[in-house]
Amino acid sequence: MLALYIALAIAGVFAGAGGTYAYTRRSGSVAAEAAKKELAKAKKEAEALVKKAQEEAEGRVDEARKEEKKRRDEIKDIEQRLLNRQESLDKKLDDLDKRADGLRKAEDEVEGLKNEIREIRAKQQDKLEKIAKLTKADAAEKLMQMTERDIKNDLVGLVVKLQNDAKDQAEELSAMILATTMERMASEVTSERTVTAVRLEDEEMKGRIIGKEGRNIQALQRATGVDILVDETPGMIILSSFDPVRREVARQAMEMLLKDGRVHPGRIEEVVEKAQKQVQKDTVRAGEDSAREVGVIGMPKELLQLLGELKYRTSYGQNVLKHSVEMAQLAGVLADELGADVKTAKYAALMHDVGKALSHKVEGKHHHISGEMLRKYGAPEAVAHAAEAHHDDMEATTVEALVVRVVDAISGARPGARNISAENFAERMKDLENTALGFDGIEKAYAISAGREVRVFVQPKDINDLQAIKLARDIANKIESTMQYPGTIKVNVIRETRAIEFAK
Repeated sequence: MLALYIALAIAGVFAGAGGTYAYTRRSGSVAAEAAKKELAKAKKEAEALVKKAQEEAEGRVDEARKEEKKRRDEIKDIEQRLLNRQESLDKKLDDLDKRADGLRKAEDEVEGLKNEIREIRAKQQDKLEKIAKLTKADAAEKLMQMTERDIKNDLVGLVVKLQNDAKDQAEELSAMILATTMERMASEVTSERTVTAVRLEDEEMKGRIIGKEGRNIQALQRATGVDILVDETPGMIILSSFDPVRREVARQAMEMLLKDGRVHPGRIEEVVEKAQKQVQKDTVRAGEDSAREVGVIGMPKELLQLLGELKYRTSYGQNVLKHSVEMAQLAGVLADELGADVKTAKYAALMHDVGKALSHKVEGKHHHISGEMLRKYGAPEAVAHAAEAHHDDMEATTVEALVVRVVDAISGARPGARNISAENFAERMKDLENTALGFDGIEKAYAISAGREVRVFVQPKDINDLQAIKLARDIANKIESTMQYPGTIKVNVIRETRAIEFAK
């Protein structure tokens, strides 16, 4: 900065001199005088600038010196603190080393004392064994024998008392849990029906249902396997069958025919097929609704369909689907009280009777079929076992299996829940149909009129008219020899030949 001021001053002097010289040449002596004055003025200004620059430079040098001194002082302070910290650390390390040496010496002394104590104990044990003429093991065994002999009776009495107390408490606790579970779950008592009534808007529809020479009602009975009673009740058509699935198909088909008004054999077959598909949809929906009601999710569709089929099944007059839903709810409450797996118990209880939907198609007991179906469609093994073991012919090895067995007894033992006579009637109807189906060439067989008649439809290509007559006799003989029944049973073998062609 000082050099800059000096340079500016010199430049100003030369500029002034140059200007003065030029002016002198042009203006003469007057201009020379003025130039001198300008030169003197410029010199003064230059000197002032130089002096000012020197003063500023000296001030900055002083500031720099002060800043440098300050920084040196700070560095000295930092160095001093570091030295003090280093000295403190060195002192602590020395103390730690001394302490470690002291601990090692103390450990050595303790280990020496331990060895001395071991030697003293060994010498004492040898002396005791010599005095008692018994080893340590023999002395311990003898002491145990003496102790056992002295307190054996007391121990036996204590064990018996504890066992009795545990039994009493267990019975009281189990009774309390079962009572709590049962009072938290109450459901309606189901009843068995073997007939369904369809209301008629017009009595003239009875004539259409019967048809010319009874061909319409015969076609309906042949397609559905249900006995149709037209003249029993005014304004009603009664559908009679022990099989609720057939009754439901017949009811829906009858309602479709009554609503449409067109009743003839071709239309009847079409409507019955539609009704069968609708019942199939209702079956799946019933399974989904039941699973959702009890909170069991993620079940395969195949199991939901089998579950829904239980809607149309009864066991001793008790609706099997309602019985299963009730059991699942009871199982959830009971499993929660016992600390068992609630989801597994609910799942198994809901599906425990699913084999009843297949008992007429698959050989074996229904609970074994239930276990097989659950395993087949990917249910957990714990669920399959709990469902399969709800009867006494299979051991229940899990808490959830025992829960399912208990709630099955609770649900079935409610007053009015089951009707044994109705169940025996349904079993007899199934046996009657299966007896007829056991012969070759039979397409369908229906037990109707409360078991007083079995209607058999044969394959016309496999059975001719003479063979149909003989087949009726053979079926009647087998029924007589294998079944017990009141009164007589009419065996009606039907052989129908159809010729179908399409006009294109």
